[in-house]
Amino acid sequence: MSDTTPWAVLNEAHEILRTAVRGVPADAWTRPTPCTEWNVTQVLQHAAGDQLGYAAFITGGPGPEDNPFAPSGTLSGDPETILDDALRASAAAWSTVAPGTREVPVPIPPNKLTAEIGVAACALDAAVHGWDIAVATGRPSPLTPALARALMPAAEATVTDPIRQYGMYAAPHEAEEGDDEVAALLRFLGRRPGWTPA
Repeated sequence: MSDTTPWAVLNEAHEILRTAVRGVPADAWTRPTPCTEWNVTQVLQHAAGDQLGYAAFITGGPGPEDNPFAPSGTLSGDPETILDDALRASAAAWSTVAPGTREVPVPIPPNKLTAEIGVAACALDAAVHGWDIAVATGRPSPLTPALARALMPAAEATVTDPIRQYGMYAAPHEAEEGDDEVAALLRFLGRRPGWTPA
C-alpha cells in the first residue's frame, strides 16, 4: 500500500500526525493533551483507529480492533508501526475515491459525504490530533494557515453536537482578536491555540 494519495490535503495531514508521533520522547506517552480526557498514548490510539475506520467504510475491510472513542492507554505494539499501518490503510482507501464522487461512506454522521468533504474530514482528524500530540510534547504547532483554511469547510460540515459528544472535539471557544486561520480552526474544534502542558 502506498503512503500517499491523489489528495494533497490528506497527504499533508498524515505527515503531520506521523511526524508528531515520531517525535514523542520515550517518557512522554502518558502526558496530558488538549483532549482533556486522554493522554498522548490515547490520542494516538484514537487517531489511528479513526484512520482505520475511514478505510473500513470505504473498502469494506476490517476496522479498528479497539473502540477509538474509549482508548485504553495501552499499546499493542510499537507506536510508529501502529500508526503507519493505519495511515497506509487510509491512504490506500482514499486512493480509490475519485474527485467529484458524490457519496463516499464515512464513519461519521451522516455516514455519506462528498469525496472532497469526506477526505478533508479524515485529514482534519489526523491533523488536529497531530497538533494535540505535538503541543503535548512541547513542540510548536504543525498546522499552517493554508491547511487550516482547507480543513475548515469539513470542520463546519461535520463537527456537530453529536460528534462533539464523542470526545474528540469539545465545545467551540469564542474567537479572539488577532486569530489567524489556525487559531480559528482550533477554537472551532474546542481547543485553545496557546495550550501548553501544565
